[in-house]
Order: sequence, then C-alpha cells, then structure tokens
Amino acid sequence: MDIHSDSYKVALLNGREDAIEVIRQAEAEVARITGNKDVTLIAYEKTDPSG
Repeated sequence: MDIHSDSYKVALLNGREDAIEVIRQAEAEVARITGNKDVTLIAYEKTDPSG
C-alpha cells in the first residue's frame, strides 16, 4: 500500500508505549469484529499544525 498526503505524515510514537498499546488493542478488536486476523492501524498526524 502506498499512501501519499501533503497534509499528514505517519505519527512518530517512539517512547509512547501508552499510545502504542491503545493501537494494538484497537487492531485486535477490529480483527475480532471483522474476522480478519491481519489488521494494521496507522497513526497519522497533521504536517501543518495551523491547518
């Protein structure tokens, strides 16, 4: 998958184990609901804080 946007970039979550754990839990729940074991959620952040 190749996603491009000038408004967002992949969020850097280094050292944010709490945020990473929330994403892991959400992935597990989406996988359970959909029956698709291969679910990956991606965190994005705006590249322009004023926008």
